This record gives sequence, C-alpha cells and structure tokens, in this order.
Amino acid sequence: MRFDVLTLFPELFTPFLESGVTRRAYESKQVEVVLWNPRDYAAGNYRRVDDRPFGGGPGMVMMAEPLSACLDAAQAARSNDGAPVVLFSPLGERLRHEVVVQWSASAGAVLVCGRYEGIDQRFIDARVTHQLSLGDFVLSGGEIAAMALLDAVARLQPGVLGDEASHVQDSFNPALDGLLDCPHYTRPEQWRGEAVPAPLMSGNHALIERWRRDQRLAISQARRPELVEVARAAGRLSRQDEAALKKKL
Repeated sequence: MRFDVLTLFPELFTPFLESGVTRRAYESKQVEVVLWNPRDYAAGNYRRVDDRPFGGGPGMVMMAEPLSACLDAAQAARSNDGAPVVLFSPLGERLRHEVVVQWSASAGAVLVCGRYEGIDQRFIDARVTHQLSLGDFVLSGGEIAAMALLDAVARLQPGVLGDEASHVQDSFNPALDGLLDCPHYTRPEQWRGEAVPAPLMSGNHALIERWRRDQRLAISQARRPELVEVARAAGRLSRQDEAALKKKL
C-alpha cells in the first residue's frame, strides 16, 4: 500500500520512518510513504502557501491552489488510481481500531496535513474525500495525526512486529471482544516491594487466562464502561465474565 503525505514539514517524518519496529514496514515498502511539500507548487519568489482570512480574525489560512497543485502531482505519481484524499480535522471521524483495520487492508491514500488556522474550505469541498480526527483536541498541524495513522497501519502488516500475535492482544481488538488490555509484568518478580500477581506465576494457563480476562473486564468497566456494554450487547460476555464484573462492583 502507498500513502502520499502532503506536508509543509516533510523533515518531521524522517526520524519517524527510520525508527522503531514499524520501520520494517516502511523499509520493505509494505507501507510506502511518499512526501510532498505544497510549497514546491506555490507561485512567486516566496512560494507563499498561506494568506489572511477573509472576514478578518487571527491566524493564517492555507491557500487552495498550492495544495491543489501538490495533490495533482501526488495523484499523477499514483497513476490517478482514485486513492482517497484524507484531511486530518476536528470535523473528522474518530480514528478507532476498526477504522485503522480498514485502512490497513486498503491500497493507501493521500494524506493532507493542514497547518495554521485552517485550509481554504474550497479545497476541502473540491478535493477531500475523507476526514479523520485523533480526538477532541487541536494540534498545530496534521503531521502528528498522519504519523499516528501510519504507525497504526504499519504495525498490522505481516512480519512487522516481532510476534505475529502481538497486535491481536491489543486493546480494542476483536480478539479481546473490544475490551481494554490487561496489565503486563516482567522480571524481576519483586520490584520495590511489589510482587507479580500470583496467577501469572502459577504456570496454570487456564488460571492465567482467566485472571487476564477478569482484569480486562475490570479495567474496561472502570475506564471505558461503554466497551463492556457493547460486548454485552453482542453476546460476548460469559456467565463467568458477568460474575467477575459483579464481584468488582
């Protein structure tokens, strides 16, 4: 799959693409990332990409034409394959596990990273096909959001993680019925007076799995009770699960 990223700060992506376990996906081109700078497609000696907003107000607005010309170049490089054009925006769909899974199985997209006060709405209306949001807060630009999507997609690709089962045990995964994950522990067995929970040291795999399930239920109920309700409505909670939840109340 291929993601073309339109950004005024392509240098921000260099360490991201070369670091950590997900770099395997980028180096192998399982997830190909191509960076495009709208400033390269702006007119004039100053390559201006922003201007004052009509109607007044603080900040600057990214101009439609440099973005559109940059997008044209990116789409031509993709042989105009009809790839979705994604803008990261507070107006967008919340980036959830289910959404990441969909993108991880796609052919990719063109990602538009906004800056300043915003983007000329005419470009959004004419060229953008999807909008995504990380949550109810505002960033200085779309680059961090783009990296979040790329990272989430990359780690789902075969061979990227050291253990193929790693992402299956992630929070929100259907394998966990959409619940939050349980706590994890490693050596030493005693750390500053705190011991590893006894079930994890028992060697009894059934007991360990039950403990982990109970922890997932308890944590989800405490932190994200709606996840438990969704699992319950889908008939994914057993009698043991319900008993564990009652015990925690």
